[in-house]
Amino acid sequence: MKIISRLIAAILFILFFFFALKNTQEITLHFFLGYERTDPLVLVLLVCFVGGAILGVLAMTPVVFRHRREASRHKKAVSTLQKEREAQQLAQIQPPQPDSIVPVPPQHLI
Repeated sequence: MKIISRLIAAILFILFFFFALKNTQEITLHFFLGYERTDPLVLVLLVCFVGGAILGVLAMTPVVFRHRREASRHKKAVSTLQKEREAQQLAQIQPPQPDSIVPVPPQHLI
């Protein structure tokens, strides 16, 4: 599986590399207030892709933290239920203790 994923990564790298070589023409971006910037097309595409990926990660951050918080709450609940179940099983295994036995302190035994 590791070989297949590395092979796919190498193929994608080669495809993107040749895509970059084919798109080296200069483009001009026109911003507000007459500001212009001239860059290679592949660089502009790369910046837009990276910016979109960063915005996507930032948009998912609250959802990820909410799911982590819920998962930890569920783990605590499961742990509590398992402890209760173990206590019930232990109570079923042990014979019942009589209520009338009062422990004698060790100093009275002398």
